[in-house]
Formats: sequence, C-alpha cells, structure tokens
Amino acid sequence: IKAINPSKLAFKQMENINNFLKAAEVYGVSNSELFQTVDLYEKKNMHQVLIALMSLARRAQSNNFNGPVIGPKEATKCPREFSEEQLREGKTIIGLQMGTNKGATQSGQNFGKTRSILD
Repeated sequence: IKAINPSKLAFKQMENINNFLKAAEVYGVSNSELFQTVDLYEKKNMHQVLIALMSLARRAQSNNFNGPVIGPKEATKCPREFSEEQLREGKTIIGLQMGTNKGATQSGQNFGKTRSILD
C-alpha cells in the first residue's frame, strides 16, 4: 500500500479499504477469500472480513514473515506415489464409510419368520 489516507471522508476510507484489498491480492491472497469494500465499511459481512485476515496471515507465514502470527501455517504439497500393487491391495479393503464387518450382525433376527412361542 503506497499511502494511507487519514481523511474521515467516507469515500477516502473506502478507498483505503480498496487499496488494502488490491495489495492483499498482489501478495497472494485468493480472490475468493477476500471481501467487498462495503462488507467492512458498512459492517455487512464481518465473517468474510475475518476469513480474509486469516488468509492474509497464512500467506504471510508462507512468505517467511517472522513477526507475530495468527492461525495455522498454510499446508504445503505432499504428493504420494503408489505402485500398481499397492493400489490393487487398497481396493480390497472395506472402508469405514461402508460400515464394518465386525461387531453386531443380523444373526438372531427373525424378520419374516414365525414367532415361536413355547410354554
């Protein structure tokens, strides 16, 4: 940001916010994480403003900022490569999203059977 305008005029204050947003985008903050000028000036979407500040903090850490930090550091790529054999073995595993094959079973349930009542 080249200059901050100390004026109390609404137009100048909104211009300061807009300059901040442009600088944040140049710094590397994703456009989808930034807010609109009116979101901050009219306090319409403060949640989005906080998202932008947290994103700026993550970007600062990634760019080796060594001052105080807010929130976690941005994750870095960690590519993994698997052999064909490992990929085939992975297809045989029942994922926990499908449930489990251990524990409770349907044994003992009698849906569709007659009820046996013994004296």
